[in-house]
Amino acid sequence: MSRELLDKSYSPEDVEKHWYAYWEQEKLFAADETTTKKPYSIVIPPPNVTGVLHMGHALNNTMQDIMCRYRRLKGDSVLWMPGTDHAGIATQNVVEKKLAAEGTDRHQLGREQFIESVWEWRKQYGSAIINQLKRLGASCDWDRERFTMDEGLSRAVRKVFVQLYDEGLIYQGDYIINWCCRCHTALSDLEVEHEDIDGAFYHIRYPFADGSGGLTVATTRPETMLGDTAVALHPDDERYAGLTAKTVTLPLMNREIPIIRDTYVDLSTGTGALKVTPAHDPNDFEIGRRHDLPSIKVIADDGSMTEEAGRFAGMDRFACRKAVVAALEAEGLLERIEPHRHSVGHCYRCKTVVEPNLSRQWFVKAKPLAEKAIAAVETGKTRIIPESWTKTYYEWMYNIRDWCISRQIWWGHQIPAWTCQGCRRMVVALEAPDVCPDCGSTDLIQETDVLDTWFSSALWPFSTMGWPDRTDLLKTYYPTSVLVTGFDILFFWVARMMMMGIHFMGEIPFKDVYVHALVRDEEGKKMSKSKGNVIDPLNVIEQYGTDAFRFTLAAFAAQGRDVKMSEKRVEGYRHFINKLWNAARFSLMHLERGFDAIDAANISLQDRWILSRLNRVARQTEEALDAYKFNEAAGAVYQFVWHELCDWYLEAIKPTLYDEAGGAAKAATLSVLWRVFREALVILHPFAPFVTEEIWHSLPGTEGSIMRASWPETLTPGDDPDAEAQMQTVMATITGIRNVRGEMNIAPSTALEVVVQPEDPQIGDAIEKNRDLIVNLARLSDIRVDASVQRPKAAATVLIDGATVFVMLEGIIDFVQEQARLEKEIGKLSKELSGMNRKLGNEDFLKKAPPEVVAGVREKHAAMLEKQHALEATRDRIQAMME
Repeated sequence: MSRELLDKSYSPEDVEKHWYAYWEQEKLFAADETTTKKPYSIVIPPPNVTGVLHMGHALNNTMQDIMCRYRRLKGDSVLWMPGTDHAGIATQNVVEKKLAAEGTDRHQLGREQFIESVWEWRKQYGSAIINQLKRLGASCDWDRERFTMDEGLSRAVRKVFVQLYDEGLIYQGDYIINWCCRCHTALSDLEVEHEDIDGAFYHIRYPFADGSGGLTVATTRPETMLGDTAVALHPDDERYAGLTAKTVTLPLMNREIPIIRDTYVDLSTGTGALKVTPAHDPNDFEIGRRHDLPSIKVIADDGSMTEEAGRFAGMDRFACRKAVVAALEAEGLLERIEPHRHSVGHCYRCKTVVEPNLSRQWFVKAKPLAEKAIAAVETGKTRIIPESWTKTYYEWMYNIRDWCISRQIWWGHQIPAWTCQGCRRMVVALEAPDVCPDCGSTDLIQETDVLDTWFSSALWPFSTMGWPDRTDLLKTYYPTSVLVTGFDILFFWVARMMMMGIHFMGEIPFKDVYVHALVRDEEGKKMSKSKGNVIDPLNVIEQYGTDAFRFTLAAFAAQGRDVKMSEKRVEGYRHFINKLWNAARFSLMHLERGFDAIDAANISLQDRWILSRLNRVARQTEEALDAYKFNEAAGAVYQFVWHELCDWYLEAIKPTLYDEAGGAAKAATLSVLWRVFREALVILHPFAPFVTEEIWHSLPGTEGSIMRASWPETLTPGDDPDAEAQMQTVMATITGIRNVRGEMNIAPSTALEVVVQPEDPQIGDAIEKNRDLIVNLARLSDIRVDASVQRPKAAATVLIDGATVFVMLEGIIDFVQEQARLEKEIGKLSKELSGMNRKLGNEDFLKKAPPEVVAGVREKHAAMLEKQHALEATRDRIQAMME
């Protein structure tokens, strides 16, 4: 294999394009559906075809890719199933906007032509996010890419619908749903965005029908009172214990409605009287069902008032609100209006205020399906990580309501139900029926509604693998190993996949569910366009490279904590990538071949130490990834590569590498260097795939892609506690001496003399054995060990574990001059700190300045104070040496 020298500096863009094309060309992401290896599988949470890569996608897919690359290195046969979601409402809205710009709309086109337009749009734009995921380095099996509307998945959707219908688990009924008056469709709870707005509580008097008094109710939506069918009181409310009135007269409608008792009413809020509008409030709907109340729909699907609204019929719902309030005031029934800020649901696409509305829809009976999905988590068949999300899962599942699965749009899986126009028989079937089975009519019309996007997504883990056929892929890779997802869809998607997977496959869809947190800005605030704090992953990748970006995400992905992202952090990890690159260039200057074995008989302390540390970091990273502790895994790799391999080991072996005489010691060190660098690249590969692949191909003794390498097993020699202890003493000694240089402003070129007073003989032995290493790295003229030495005059004292190190400074620095310099610097800092103290003590500044400005001043103040204390400590040490 020809080897090319690494360029002087690392250029991510060219490297990333080259190696991603190579991986695809070599089919390195492809899964073997008849493998004899241990299978490992992940299905990608399918992004919307309308989507572009955002920080949530970047975090989610980076975690999945880390796991897939890691498991390949561990020898597993990996399937990472990719695909996209048709995203019914979102995609339809995008195409409708496009048509509007062209001067037409879907109604003018008709359903069939409109669907063709959506497919055309999908063909042209739907792969954008897939290309962006490739920029991120996602190693999905792209030859198996699926789409929730492709023929195979459509067949699975029809099969599931028909079977659930035949089992009595799908039905049609009237129910309260979220309704968008602009999009003219039902919405799932997830498709409703809640926003706090300024509103009001309207306190309205409902007179008793017998004229003996009345009840006061409060509402934020007075227009809905026109559809009230009861007023509810809590059965234990002592305020109404003696109430004999049975009915009230509904204001403005002069309709008599009952007074009922129900435990849903909150005893602690307001008057304790609750208006009940079953057609326009989900909680009232449940009360209505318990008390057999009628449901009167007064708000139509287009947001106007129906005929049931009496004199207000035909008015817009918000205009009606004003008219109702004015009419109540005129009749003396409006007691008062209180300002009230409350949460109001809006359509996630068009931002129209959502209306809870009674509508005839298709539903899945969820409770029977939920029972086995609950049991799967309770028995540990499926784990939710972090475990804290298990409680949330149970709360949702134990309180599950029937699932509204119909949507009044055109783009999606059309419900496979046909109504006979002759006898009105409903036929639910896999394929369109030719004739009615009851009357023989050929005039059958298909249901116009489509299925909720989450219905097809719920089948994703098995429909993507070819179900309802029992494919080899399904036999090998189902159930999947892990699902990586955000907490916001734990119920809407994860729970539904659990229900469908268990019901149709007889087995859980995934063994682990890893729930990651949000990516926020560096101050912990949620990213939003309005705040101007959105960080575009593609811009970050362009500027700093994919590997640096991926490593940043992993390094800050602690379980249960949001990721605080900033470009400064990514820039820091770009330095890490560059550090690795430079270390590789240095190492490759000395490595002319690969090594089959390590010459353990001739290796040095630093060789033994780095091999021991490599063994430990390989295990540590493995254990962290197996536990989905991405930040701990990234932290272990970072510490090893930057500090131990680059900062210590490469520096420590330079005299050996540059020894022209060579010999067994040099050959042994080269064998260690080759092995350690090779294995370090493998451990780092899941986090930084591009740079590791590039270096791998320049490293002698490697074949093919790093993706075909094996995760490091325990090397020989293995763990070496003695080498680690000795090296810890050496490093602590050198670090202490270097700190003295920095504090005393001593040039690196100045050779120092050091005396070590050991308390523990083993520490003294370690320093004696490795004196050449310490002299070289600490730049000393001499180091000696003397257990009986008295503290020399004019020496800086460094305490390490088990010994005291004296750094001789007489003749090295001018104590008087150095003390004067320090006094001057301390004085300058004191003056600056005094100004900052005044600013931080100013209440006007603290109240009026932006929080980030105040935080910046506090941070700078703390840093300067720390520096002042350090300078004062150094000054005091010099003073002590002069005495």
